[in-house]
Amino acid sequence: MKDILYYGGPILTMAEPLYAEALLVRRSKIVFCGDLKTAESMAEEGAERVDLKGRTLMPAFIDAHSHLSHVADAMNYANLSGCQSVEEIGERLHQWAEENNLEAGKWIIGSGYDHNDLPGGCHPTAKQLDALVGDHPVLITHSSGHMGVANALGLRELSISCNASDPPGGRIGRDEEGNLTGYLEENALIQRTRQIPKPTQQQRLDNLKKAQQVYLRNGITTCQDGKVGQADFEFLANAAKSGLLEMDVVAYADLKNNEELLDQYAQYRTYQRNLRLGGYKIFLDGSPQGRTAWMTKPYLGGKEGYKGYSIYTDQAVEEFCATALRRGVQLLAHCNGDAASQQFIDAYEKALGACRQKESIRPVMVHAQTVRPDQLERMAALQMIASFFVAHTYYWGDVHRKNFGDERAMAISPTHTALEKGVLFTFHQDAPVVPPDMWHTVWCAVCRQSKGGVIMGEGERIPVLEALKAVTINGAYQYFEEKTKGSLEEGKWADLMIVGQDPLKVDPMELKDIKVLSTIKEGFTLWQAE
Repeated sequence: MKDILYYGGPILTMAEPLYAEALLVRRSKIVFCGDLKTAESMAEEGAERVDLKGRTLMPAFIDAHSHLSHVADAMNYANLSGCQSVEEIGERLHQWAEENNLEAGKWIIGSGYDHNDLPGGCHPTAKQLDALVGDHPVLITHSSGHMGVANALGLRELSISCNASDPPGGRIGRDEEGNLTGYLEENALIQRTRQIPKPTQQQRLDNLKKAQQVYLRNGITTCQDGKVGQADFEFLANAAKSGLLEMDVVAYADLKNNEELLDQYAQYRTYQRNLRLGGYKIFLDGSPQGRTAWMTKPYLGGKEGYKGYSIYTDQAVEEFCATALRRGVQLLAHCNGDAASQQFIDAYEKALGACRQKESIRPVMVHAQTVRPDQLERMAALQMIASFFVAHTYYWGDVHRKNFGDERAMAISPTHTALEKGVLFTFHQDAPVVPPDMWHTVWCAVCRQSKGGVIMGEGERIPVLEALKAVTINGAYQYFEEKTKGSLEEGKWADLMIVGQDPLKVDPMELKDIKVLSTIKEGFTLWQAE
């Protein structure tokens, strides 16, 4: 591989100094970042010269939380995102069945609907799905992944009858007369839908290739598969062994059900052909836009005093934390509501006090949508990272105003407060919940504008540079990879991207429109705009 010399445009290093004239790559790593004259003198004979022509070179993005295998699997489902009516959902399900020559009696799966976009803000019902698609078992899943709806045939296939009881941390929907509505929430959805046949191994591998391209065209070269079981990790390991992983993928084992994965696949504690196990993942509550996130104060509207609910007892969460600390591995905890955040902070603090762990395992509070200032102070003391789903300000800001009222809604994803309190934070899109569009997320953090045009908390806006840190160097730190990724410095991997504009020089409202032109992993261009 020849040396590659980049020059001729802004080179945003995300380090000191912030800009450089030239960058020299040799055998997958950065060997120099600084003035052009020195870079030219260091370049080997025959080096490839890349004139940026005024475009900007910067570190590639680092995805702090998503579900790569789910993004791949969703390519086998009907895409329901943006549907504005139940009838439109039916049309897309029919179209998908026709395009895939689906025989009667075979499952139709649709993903990505949002009840907040439907008339009355209501989920579809089994009866409505029966009327639209009656000759197939049907399951449609919410964009959050925390709830869904099955038709009557689907409920039968999933062995859900009127006598079925709600599982712990989940709910099976019923009407006032006790009849099944088709609605499945949290563990009721997760546990029952494991019975649905999976795509073939070859289909999954083909979709994995396509899923990686989704990330790469958004400038991401490190992504996450956040909560894998035995079968999921075997699939990823087989893909890695076959050389199908182009990106770095950090997977987190389901601590509740698959604690042994870290022993069974101990070699994957370090990268093996772009795949490694980063630690454990737990879920502590649900979704704020779906009103299942666990809050300390009630939601507005609906059942009086309703605050969502927890998934585990305090003791169980403390034991999870103790397991991660005892093993010295990172723990990610899904916490959307402030009650869930409180449970995680309390449990981790207790477990930490009872162990002899000296080095921080860098625990991560994933989503942290409604975390409070007092909780952020405790997180800083515990060296707990907040990974904010800050794009909620755009996608569901208007919904949060209805669910929580303006005071709480304007404080979702409190990035500026986190900055003030000294909490290191990262950003993510929880793909496939929303596409892994980092530039849109950076815009959300800086501008905090909802779909309805409302500014979701002026005081929680942050500078562009701080937003960029969250998706580069801070992301590397979250993964314990700050010495090899996240900035353009000598000795780090040449994980780069070329974009059309310098993000520090454009109008903040234009950040979401910045185009990724090339995505480069360890010196190799893996995606390039046509």
